[in-house]
Amino acid sequence: MTRAQRNQAAETMSGLLHAGGAAMDTQEKPGLPLLPTVLGLGGCSGSGKTTLANELARTLGGLRFHLDDYYLDLGDLPVAERVKKNFDDPALIEVPLLARDVGALARGEIIHRPVYDFATYTRVPGRSQRVIAGSFLIVEGIFALHYRELLPYYHLRVYLDAPDALCFERRLKRDVEERGRAPELVREQYGRTVRPAGAAFVRPSAVNADLVVDGTGALDWKVERVMTELRNRGLLPHAR
Repeated sequence: MTRAQRNQAAETMSGLLHAGGAAMDTQEKPGLPLLPTVLGLGGCSGSGKTTLANELARTLGGLRFHLDDYYLDLGDLPVAERVKKNFDDPALIEVPLLARDVGALARGEIIHRPVYDFATYTRVPGRSQRVIAGSFLIVEGIFALHYRELLPYYHLRVYLDAPDALCFERRLKRDVEERGRAPELVREQYGRTVRPAGAAFVRPSAVNADLVVDGTGALDWKVERVMTELRNRGLLPHAR
């Protein structure tokens, strides 16, 4: 399916799905499913997860739900100690809270997601984001398929596979251009924590996937692979 065809499909579904990831009251639209279809999308840093998740959310009229805000609040540690923590280690995520919130969203409930400040490595006090899934919930992150607590909530588990060289190239470009980081520091961090953690925790999580997608392919092709799998599993609504 080309981008133009997907745009047309999205317009056809606009009467059924709520676009933009905002809240949708299914009680007021008879015939719509009351519970969201939940996708888990995992893969190494730089594999293209965020780009794919955003395009799927746009196409499906769904919500991309990332895991970054669930990092542990390190406010009880001195700043010098906070910066030494390995944020590519799955132990740095508050898994019980994450699983509780994903479970609530999967049941069609509203949650108040924490807001994380990566400049201070703490959660913003007194601030949260009100979130409701709508028709499709796309749980995206490097550990999305790693935590066994999350797996039962997914209707479809997708792993995006890309070689380390490409993942590094994409991460380098992103961190330098979007986050203002020095190339040598990005390179050092990738070799010290990102790549080893990917090998230890992320790549093995591919065994939990229902569908493995080649991360080197074009975005249109990757979206169509997921859409086809959803269609084959009867997880796409039919236009009326």
